[in-house]
Amino acid sequence: MNPIWIRTALTLGVFALAAAIVWPMAGPAWALAIIALGLALVVARHLVNLRALVAWLRDPAGTPVPVGSGVWEHVFSRLYRFTRGTTQLQHRLTAQLARFRSAAQAMPDGVMVLDAEDHISWCNATAERYFGLEARHDIGQPILNLVRNPAFVGYLKGGAYDQPLTVRLDDLVLSVRIVPYGQDEKLLLSRDITQWEKLETMRRDFVANVSHELKTPLTVVSGFLETIVDGTVRLEEPRGQQVLGLMRSQTDRMLRLIDDLLTLSALESSPQPARETAIDVHSWLRAAAEEARALSAGRHTIALKLGPPATLWGDEHELRSALANLVSNAIRYTPKDGRITIEWAERDGEGWMAVEDTGIGIEARHLPRLTERFYRVDNSRSRDTGGTGLGLAIVKHVLTRHQARLEIASELGRGSRFAAAFPPRRVKWVAPQAPVEETMEKFARS
Repeated sequence: MNPIWIRTALTLGVFALAAAIVWPMAGPAWALAIIALGLALVVARHLVNLRALVAWLRDPAGTPVPVGSGVWEHVFSRLYRFTRGTTQLQHRLTAQLARFRSAAQAMPDGVMVLDAEDHISWCNATAERYFGLEARHDIGQPILNLVRNPAFVGYLKGGAYDQPLTVRLDDLVLSVRIVPYGQDEKLLLSRDITQWEKLETMRRDFVANVSHELKTPLTVVSGFLETIVDGTVRLEEPRGQQVLGLMRSQTDRMLRLIDDLLTLSALESSPQPARETAIDVHSWLRAAAEEARALSAGRHTIALKLGPPATLWGDEHELRSALANLVSNAIRYTPKDGRITIEWAERDGEGWMAVEDTGIGIEARHLPRLTERFYRVDNSRSRDTGGTGLGLAIVKHVLTRHQARLEIASELGRGSRFAAAFPPRRVKWVAPQAPVEETMEKFARS
């Protein structure tokens, strides 16, 4: 039997027993009075405990469960156990919600919760940054009042959420996806794909540029071959020899382009140089000056400024390739009788190698993009001089692999300077020495 019924029955039984004892001695009136008193006491106890219960129900979260008497002691004890279990469950749910929000805040992607009317219920810091929101002010606001991008508005209203949307917001490119859940609620997920878009654009441009660079000489060679096949040009004639020379020039151009592409691919496939050795800087630069003299064919003055002797730790083949690109560019874009200087110096502990020319120079607006693949300041001029558009990209990759940086300074009509600054840990200075400029006959214009 229920304890409440047992306690109530026992209480009433005690008063009934007392009435039965009093009845023979004092008569029925006193017996009924005892029973009435017992009932009144029972009702009064219930009323007192009911009042305590009602008072507690007004603020159950802020006050403890009352301590009852009689049968109410059991009731309040059960209620206390129930509220304690509910409180513990609430604490666990609160902790789990806090962990979920912490995890959502830590996500690199934007997360936003929208209600049935597309009002913002919650968002993490990443979503705030992506959409330019401020949670403490914008929670509860309609998302379309804050994000007015036409593509986003159409996507949200369209209801076709099976595919993500790519949307541009200021300087960001976002991939946005909506996941419906619950009672017409939505989870708005966003991811920054700006860098991926840039890489994809670079890939498309790269394919287009390579195709264009190869198509031009192939068209020339194909046209000359047709003239030879149909007999318009005979190889034994002077015109035939000229055609063969032009075909060879275009073939060499394609081979240079392919060689540069293979070099760039090899540099990009590995973050570290394949084989590093100690390079004698003075010998390295003297060899580069000799190559520059041969390439110039007497059209320029080639000067060499040598600072303190040093050894440079790195991949000699890669560094020679980078310096050769800088020297050939200087020769290519410097008019006849110009001056090209190859310099080595010590600056704040760094090894500073520079190639400076008195050539045509470059406008300042072009400087930030010079190391991009196939970027040309002047397309026609670059092709006329035989450049592939990959030389400075190769230089930048080589220097990056050697933890060096490329510094570019140029002024239109007054020349350019391309300098490589090598970190101190890659340079070992042999002995202090004042800079020496070598302008001996073997380095100078004939």
